[in-house]
Amino acid sequence: MRAGRPSEGPGLTDRDRGDEAGPALAAAATRLRAARFAVALTGAGISVESGIPDFRSPGGLWSVFRPEEYATIEAFRRDPAKAWRLYRALGETLAGREPNDAHRALAALEEAGLLRLVITQNIDGLHQAAGSRAVIEMHGDHRRLQCPRCGHLEDVRPERFAEPVPACPACAAPLKPNVVLFGEPVRDLDLIEAAVARCDLLLVVGTSAQVYPAAGIPAAVRARGGVVIEFNREETPLTAGVVPAGLHFRGPAGHTLARFARAALGD
Repeated sequence: MRAGRPSEGPGLTDRDRGDEAGPALAAAATRLRAARFAVALTGAGISVESGIPDFRSPGGLWSVFRPEEYATIEAFRRDPAKAWRLYRALGETLAGREPNDAHRALAALEEAGLLRLVITQNIDGLHQAAGSRAVIEMHGDHRRLQCPRCGHLEDVRPERFAEPVPACPACAAPLKPNVVLFGEPVRDLDLIEAAVARCDLLLVVGTSAQVYPAAGIPAAVRARGGVVIEFNREETPLTAGVVPAGLHFRGPAGHTLARFARAALGD
């Protein structure tokens, strides 16, 4: 699937482009065009506009399923059938979701050669659905099932979620979604570290980056002399500690990041 330019979206008028954030967005876009190896780090906030609530927010999954009771690798090993109650609820939460303008903006920047990589903490696959090809899913993905015993992977099929505990066709062990549970290591850490070592501009989108190892990425980029640009609904600890003045853009990423992308692409 090829990505198009981020759409205008409701309410993005010429007057919006003339507001006080306009010059700052244009200046940030100039920095992106000058970057040699730009990377995006994304989190739950980028998918909120696609209807996926932050798990930690009121009404999110963690308010219904206590992570320590359902979402650890130990909990899965102890009682797979109980853990699958969470996995089914997660599947229902993610089913049918579509990428929004923020996902499409990143895909358009990649297609134009301005963005080299997306490192995401999300498991929803919306970056790929929007057209991004260079994506590292550090917490895995919910599009496949995984066997922790033998490593078997298979695409999710609806009938699998109807089984009390899907079994691995290779070794008969219980399968789980191909996501990183608490107590498991993140995926592709070596690739992430290599990318951060080259990164001279980081877009932080929809995450406060307070949980390691993602938490160390913005500071590592700044320590190497790189620029960090933040797109979040609210100020975060990054805003004061890592993000230079004028490079925090507050509001829905589908609005701010899409405008930033249009400026970078010359639209």
